[in-house]
Amino acid sequence: MQTVTSQDGSHGVRQLEVGAERDGQRIDNALATILKGVPKSLIYRILRTGQVRVNGKRAKPDTRLVAGDMLRIPPVRVAERESSEAPAGQVAEVADAVIFEDKHFLVIDKPPGVASHGGSGVSHGAIELLRAARPKESLELVHRLDRDTSGVLVFSRTRPALTGLQALIREGEVTKQYLCLMTGAPSRAKFDVNAPLQKSILQGGERMVRVSDKGKPSLTFFREVEQYPGARLMEATLGTGRTHQIRVHAAHVGHPLAGDPKYGDAEANQRFRKQGLKRMFLHASLMSFELDGRAYAFSAPLPDELKDFLDKLRGRPRGKTAR
Repeated sequence: MQTVTSQDGSHGVRQLEVGAERDGQRIDNALATILKGVPKSLIYRILRTGQVRVNGKRAKPDTRLVAGDMLRIPPVRVAERESSEAPAGQVAEVADAVIFEDKHFLVIDKPPGVASHGGSGVSHGAIELLRAARPKESLELVHRLDRDTSGVLVFSRTRPALTGLQALIREGEVTKQYLCLMTGAPSRAKFDVNAPLQKSILQGGERMVRVSDKGKPSLTFFREVEQYPGARLMEATLGTGRTHQIRVHAAHVGHPLAGDPKYGDAEANQRFRKQGLKRMFLHASLMSFELDGRAYAFSAPLPDELKDFLDKLRGRPRGKTAR
């Protein structure tokens, strides 16, 4: 990406031409690299307020750049950066969560409560914490997990790895499997949910997703793993990768995820909380794909806290896992 001019009537405004190395990259990820040290919260603010433009048009965070695009970036004053060092404890927690790395990818078993990236009131997400732990490395977030979801989260170390894997994700060539606990007892042990999903933003800025004929096609495959009193441990495989897809599809069929504060059953959540469930029961257990002739498969076991909760549900002695 090269600078064409440094001004367009306002001192410090940059006009950049998008190079081939950023072709297909999301603009929020590109800005995180271009504006080194600027927190994601500020990047999302300048995007939300229309200060970032692509070919003269306002850009959204998920806008994908194309080689040859003209990118306008407003001046970002050092005083505006709101920069703060990542908490050492969180940096260490994420650094210790690495489960795989080679010259192309770095993979962590993301702890629950850690966002994938900063922004929306979160100063430091997993990508910022990893960059703090490994300041000399070039790391990019390939995909996202909800803040309360644990499990496999993949980062790229090279531009071809990033664009290659993101292309596979868009084309549906990546297998993503989750373990989740559905409330109640679905009538079938194996079933699919094929229901279009639409995103909306509530007045307070909260993002919600609902089933709607106006939404994008969305498909989830559910398979029962084990039965528990008042709940079923399920394996959910994504046919598509929409925001909150598993959570909304589970709620749509009348069996929302245990502990889900947004789409769940309040009464069931309260009951599970008394039994020891402290967060939403959703875990990214497996991600596999083939890229450039090499097969990758990353897996993360169910966290001990969720295993212990399953033990309590079944009434087993603590320490004897259910799976």
